[in-house]
Amino acid sequence: MFRKVSLFIMTIALLLGACTPATTSTPAPTTAPQIEPTAAPKVELTATLAPVPEPIQLTDGLGRKVQLAQPAQRIISIAPSNTEILFALGAGSQVIGREELSDFPEAAKKVTSIGSVFGKINTEAIVALKPDLVLAAEINAPEQVKALEDLGLTVYYLSNPKDFDGLYANLNTVGLLTGHGAEAQQLIESIEARYQAVTEKVAGSSLKPKVFYEVDATDPTKPYTTGPGTFIDKLIDLAGGYNIGRALKDQFAAISSEELVKQNPDIIVLGDSLYGVTADAVAQRAGWNKLTAVQKKAIYTFDDNLVSRPGPRLIDGLEQLAKLIHPELFK
Repeated sequence: MFRKVSLFIMTIALLLGACTPATTSTPAPTTAPQIEPTAAPKVELTATLAPVPEPIQLTDGLGRKVQLAQPAQRIISIAPSNTEILFALGAGSQVIGREELSDFPEAAKKVTSIGSVFGKINTEAIVALKPDLVLAAEINAPEQVKALEDLGLTVYYLSNPKDFDGLYANLNTVGLLTGHGAEAQQLIESIEARYQAVTEKVAGSSLKPKVFYEVDATDPTKPYTTGPGTFIDKLIDLAGGYNIGRALKDQFAAISSEELVKQNPDIIVLGDSLYGVTADAVAQRAGWNKLTAVQKKAIYTFDDNLVSRPGPRLIDGLEQLAKLIHPELFK
């Protein structure tokens, strides 16, 4: 009987187990892995500032201290030589005014003219253009410089060079004033190379022809020529000639026909051909038929601007004079 009871109890237990719903194991919630945020790379922000130009302070040809806070950007040139220097250095776009004789290069003619600087200078026209620099030269009287300076304008007076070293110094000065120092150095190197080529060629000749350079023959019986110490005198010497004007005391002086016949030049160079003087007209002057230059027809017209304007075209003047004086060396 005990066995039956046990069997009954086990049967009930099994039935109860079958009726009890199975317990489903609930999985633990899956937690997403915590990813540490990647820190943005630190960028060093360095402010890039344009370099502050250093003030420019130079002493000009009148011994005046001239200072610019930075290279001039609005320039008025009151001398043709200065205008030529500015354009040769690449500063033409900074030229806002010029005196009326500044006609080279061609682009200079498009710049506003302030009129003539001979006599009373037009200060009103200059002030109206609001320049930060007025570039003067020896054709400008010191009184003109003072008049402009009294109006609060910055004026730099560029002295005429006495030789090519002086020309190089002037080019460097204008390069500094305008921010074209590198271009000035390049131009100087180019002129130096041409200078060397001419002087080396001329040094190979033992001949030194006598040269009469005519500046002004308003009175053909007493034409003006260039005396000792001028740049023209220097150029004639460098070109392998002898300037007969060296016999005169003054840098520019009249020479009589009698003295000219006595000196008897081998070559006549007409710097006044720009004013209509011709070789034929010179040959017809009374007594000039005795001159060697006239007999050999060695009378040449010449662009005086190449030698009278103390700018970068002085090297052109030297080359052309050398070819006139020593044509045999430049064939």
